[in-house]
Amino acid sequence: MSWKNQSGGPWGGGPRGPWGTGPQSSGPNNSPDLEELIRRGQERLRTAVPGGFGSGKGIVVVVVLAIVAWLLSGFYRVEPDEQGVVLRFGKFVATSNPGLNYHLPYPIETVLTPQVTRVNRIDIGIRTGDDPRRGAAMRDVSEESLMLTGDENIVDVDFAVFWMVKPAAPGSAEDIGAANFLFNVQNPEGTIKAVAESAMREVVGRTNIQPILTGARQNIETAVQELMQRTLDSYKSGILVTQVQLQKVDPPSQVIDAFRDVQAARADAERLQNEAQAYANRVVPEARGEAARITQGAEGYKERAIIEARGQASRFLSVLTEYQKAPDVTRQRLYLETMERVFGGMDKVIIDQAASGTSGVVPYLPLAPLSGRGAAPAAGQGAAK
Repeated sequence: MSWKNQSGGPWGGGPRGPWGTGPQSSGPNNSPDLEELIRRGQERLRTAVPGGFGSGKGIVVVVVLAIVAWLLSGFYRVEPDEQGVVLRFGKFVATSNPGLNYHLPYPIETVLTPQVTRVNRIDIGIRTGDDPRRGAAMRDVSEESLMLTGDENIVDVDFAVFWMVKPAAPGSAEDIGAANFLFNVQNPEGTIKAVAESAMREVVGRTNIQPILTGARQNIETAVQELMQRTLDSYKSGILVTQVQLQKVDPPSQVIDAFRDVQAARADAERLQNEAQAYANRVVPEARGEAARITQGAEGYKERAIIEARGQASRFLSVLTEYQKAPDVTRQRLYLETMERVFGGMDKVIIDQAASGTSGVVPYLPLAPLSGRGAAPAAGQGAAK
């Protein structure tokens, strides 16, 4: 049985609602207030327009009200992060700044308000998904991230591109970023993604894998950003690339262990080279110093030998001169000097054959050892005499 047939409905007796009140009545027939307001409005319009709306004055009033409403529909508001693009019969004619603006009502002019200050982000090589158990999860997209380097190695590159609608060029009526963004590119995100992937592959293809993994990240980001901007400008896309950021640069996961072994071997090779260079830096100067010392010693010996030879030659010439003057005296002197050099350092026994009554041995007193002076040869020579 329907609740309408029960006494008082589901909330008790009488026309009561769920909150204890029932519908309000405004007359003997319990008609709603809205109908009463419409009826009163119609009566006032009939009073203001004599003869009703079917008369000529009524039609004029209706037309005037319609025109006023149509003209008022041209007001529109541009938010602070937006820019208005005014189209006249579908053709771009002007831009409008944030705030309250006016354009000719539809269908003469229409307005599009794209967001021009918001910085957007596109990830290449990775996707962010929602995991009910772990929350946000990152998923690798290998068909976008695997690239070939200049030395024919494969590298896994994940990066992000930050972009926004390009501001209008000052004094240019054609380079309007918002208009170009709306009309020259059908799928902005897809276009940016394709251009970013192509630019990154080109830059990576010109670079060896070692700089990519170590110190060339900043140069790669700058080169990719410049190449993307040139390409997008050639499309007149109205897009400004603000930043390219490398997220992950690694070898493929299938060969990462072998690559780490290669990196460790290269590190060991560099370490050994540095140690060898340090040893060479230490040994070479020592060897050069020793060579210089030997060379200087040889030069000194050479000069000394030359000087001594010249002295001997000069001495021989002086002796020859004296010998030519007095051969007997000079010969006796040479003999004595020679005997002095020969017997000066020897033990000597002097025998005088002319001595009688003895064995001929002449007593010899070595005065030089007793006095501490090297005069023994002279004493011996004196005893012989």
